[in-house]
Amino acid sequence: MERDNPIKITDENTALTKAMRYCAYQERSQQEVRDKMYEWGVAGRIIEIVISRLITENFLNEERFARVYARSKFNQKHWGKIKIKQGLKLKRVPDVLIKKALACIDLDDYMAALQQLLQKKAASVKEKHPLKRRYKLQQHALSRGFESDVILDVLKNNEL
Repeated sequence: MERDNPIKITDENTALTKAMRYCAYQERSQQEVRDKMYEWGVAGRIIEIVISRLITENFLNEERFARVYARSKFNQKHWGKIKIKQGLKLKRVPDVLIKKALACIDLDDYMAALQQLLQKKAASVKEKHPLKRRYKLQQHALSRGFESDVILDVLKNNEL
């Protein structure tokens, strides 16, 4: 929701205080903070100063953000690694940190979550033809961001 007259913050301290409050509420990526400050009408040169102060004072930490994002999307929304990776890329998190964040997801938990997702979907799929049924389950898991080889392994090892 855009306003006709966006807030214009020209004072560095005001921008810093507001950004600190924004970051204290939940983990943020640098890009989210940058976008929010543009929304507030903060001047470009002030934005970069504020970002570096937030990093120095540990309000912003890209690695911490990436780990929290990956963990929460996996635990709460049951997203697969592909979808989590896409989400982090949209937040402009560096690839190195994305890899670290994805490595934090326990493989056993990951496989269990995929199996549970497929079992839940299998209960609602009405298709009787085995190949069509398997395809529908596979497509559902793909749409949730799981890797096709992992999906095929789970489908092969379970009668769904």
